[in-house]
Amino acid sequence: MSSLSQGAPAAAARVLARADELATHSSRPDGIERVYLTPQHRAVNHLAAGWMREAGLVSWEDAAGNQCGRLAGAEDGLPAVVLGSHLDTVPGAGRHDGILGVLVAIEVASRLRDAELPFALEVVAFGDEEGTRFGTTLLGSRAFAGSWQPEWAGLRDADGIRLGDAAREFGLDPQRIGSAARTPEQLLAYLEVHIEQGPRLEQADRALGVVTTIAAAERRMITFTGESRHCATPWELRHDALLGASEANLAIERIARARGSYATVGRIQVEPDAVNVIPGVATFSLDLRDETAEGRDATWDVIRDELQSIAGGRGLDVAIGTTHEAPEVVCAPDLRAAFAAGIQSTGDGAASDVMELFSVAGHDAMAVAAIAPVGMLFVRCRGGISHHADESVRADDVAASIDALEVAVRQLAAEYEPR
Repeated sequence: MSSLSQGAPAAAARVLARADELATHSSRPDGIERVYLTPQHRAVNHLAAGWMREAGLVSWEDAAGNQCGRLAGAEDGLPAVVLGSHLDTVPGAGRHDGILGVLVAIEVASRLRDAELPFALEVVAFGDEEGTRFGTTLLGSRAFAGSWQPEWAGLRDADGIRLGDAAREFGLDPQRIGSAARTPEQLLAYLEVHIEQGPRLEQADRALGVVTTIAAAERRMITFTGESRHCATPWELRHDALLGASEANLAIERIARARGSYATVGRIQVEPDAVNVIPGVATFSLDLRDETAEGRDATWDVIRDELQSIAGGRGLDVAIGTTHEAPEVVCAPDLRAAFAAGIQSTGDGAASDVMELFSVAGHDAMAVAAIAPVGMLFVRCRGGISHHADESVRADDVAASIDALEVAVRQLAAEYEPR
């Protein structure tokens, strides 16, 4: 049984039409790719600004290229509840990862424009979450949260273009990107709506779920070094780095699956990369995630011991470097409760059985958590498919997410106590 608001279907249709419009702004003709500080980024910021103004918000682009909008609330100068997500994509992306959260936020702001909330309401469309162009994720939300690092201006894209030069071409001052930072005094909470990027809601026949935790993640580069020789070398004299890496990859899968962690080897390179030469060097990436940093690290301890055992058995050296590390982010209990109330209002589950999920994927909320409590609402996506052209959501689920987010904001307003 559904109790969606009367205007929800029209609002959902508008969100999906706008997602289609955003999808036309891509750097490639055969799919969606929209990255930080490009003409496509400029185009979608322009669209988002227009939609924010239509919703009654004052809109501006901050020093990091995030598009922001604000409803003042009952009086000027109030701290804000922020709704948002990102508008950048991976290569070959779908239409809804990040984008849905921005568009749903704009719809909710439009509904609340005359509500005289006891806090300001803001919408933010982050310019870089995926890290596709410069290889470092969450650039937009980290600038927003005050954790921008000045040395990031020296990051280079695949064409050798420095981030600072790209920012200048975009119309930003690379030396002022850090001034996009908000403070804890300015923010009350951050709420993000996002597609699940997994199959659990669909398997349970649910439209929406409350996120409990965003996974602890760590990325490493692992290098096995052996000896490059002619392919005529007898087996007993070989020290094949690629075979060591291959054995390691299978061990990583076995260990992570047994321990309930998520492990992905997404890149592997060999040297000298010749068809008739035994590989002397094999380097591969490892992305390891778990619901907690404790669980992630315990899985890594087992993997590390196995890597060393494999290397020793094959006469190889193994070197391990860490490129990224982030602890789990726990969503605030009051924000989880507000989202649960929102889900209940749509008829998608009684109070006792609102679905709770932990997010394996990372999100802008991870960065914003440094300065404000965060909450997340997941929306069912077909087949759990994301980061792919087949990414798809149902219109009735989108309608439910709009209603649920509105109810969540109204509940926060009803319970609000000034600092």
